[in-house]
Amino acid sequence: MRIVAHIDMDAFFASVEERDNERFVGLPIVVGSDPEGGKGRGVVSTANYKAREYGIRSALPISKAWEYSENAKRAGKPPAIFLGVNMRLYSDVSSHIMEIVEQYSEEFEQASVDEMYFDLSHLGSFEEAERACKKLKKEIKDRERLSCSIGIGPNKLIAKIASDFQKPDGLTVVTNSEAEKFLEPLTIRKIPGIGPKTEEILNNKGINKVKDLKKFELGELKELLGKFGGDLYLKVRGIDNTEIVEEHEAKSIGEQETFMQNTLDANVITERLNHLCTTVFKRFAKSGFKYFRTISITVRFGDFETKSRAHTFSENVKELSVLEFESLKLLLPFFDARENPKRKAIRLVGVKVEKLS
Repeated sequence: MRIVAHIDMDAFFASVEERDNERFVGLPIVVGSDPEGGKGRGVVSTANYKAREYGIRSALPISKAWEYSENAKRAGKPPAIFLGVNMRLYSDVSSHIMEIVEQYSEEFEQASVDEMYFDLSHLGSFEEAERACKKLKKEIKDRERLSCSIGIGPNKLIAKIASDFQKPDGLTVVTNSEAEKFLEPLTIRKIPGIGPKTEEILNNKGINKVKDLKKFELGELKELLGKFGGDLYLKVRGIDNTEIVEEHEAKSIGEQETFMQNTLDANVITERLNHLCTTVFKRFAKSGFKYFRTISITVRFGDFETKSRAHTFSENVKELSVLEFESLKLLLPFFDARENPKRKAIRLVGVKVEKLS
């Protein structure tokens, strides 16, 4: 019998900030870019549950979050506290939490800074897995003063969906026999891989719930969505054979910056790119890795079209000068017809080193 658990920290960034600053307790907290009085150009990274009552959610434009906060303020409610992202702090706390989780299983996979899959099949039953996860939740609460939500299921798919089922501070168990029925009443967006575009395609076919999807044959879904249609046919039936991948090391180190104003000024953009290269290299130097083989950049235009370009070396490299030079080479085509024939202004640039060793 396979038993998989998925742990998801509740409003992680905001919860850490609230934990470490008594004056924030009970107040709406928004972690993300600077709202600049409603003129900020970034997005919300995390909002605590008090801020979510105002309609503020992750990935919401920071200017809109500011607007919602001001609306709440006019209604006599406390305005949101806007904080920058302190990734070093969150990474340190994440490491402490993962060390606790690793005591409960020899097979685990860190999916992100605040999520982790771990195998509990060795416990032999879902009842024992539930007892173990109750103990785990209490240990995290006692040691880190943070709450988490855990989903337990027969595979990674069900465990992940279950962890989001009773947030915050939830624990949801879905056994093999319950998995398919558990999914049926959910909206299709709850299925990993279904984003806004796929949702629109399916909604136009009258598909809103998972149970609606189950009415379609395998061939029909493949015709509608290609290869993903075949994957979806299995997912809506609770079938997922994805293994837990024990990856302990960072796959990449990167930084990006959203400009105050969209621009095509080469001097401005290259200066910021060099700054990002310096920041990435400092993080790389402190990471314990000695070499990288791939350098990639990301460019987002004012209309949100986003392109990434990369160069992989035949041998390992480790110099800041190489990072700066190759990043610039990748960037230059975005100033002319090679990558930017319509001469669109640029909103964001990012740089990343990959294939670390």
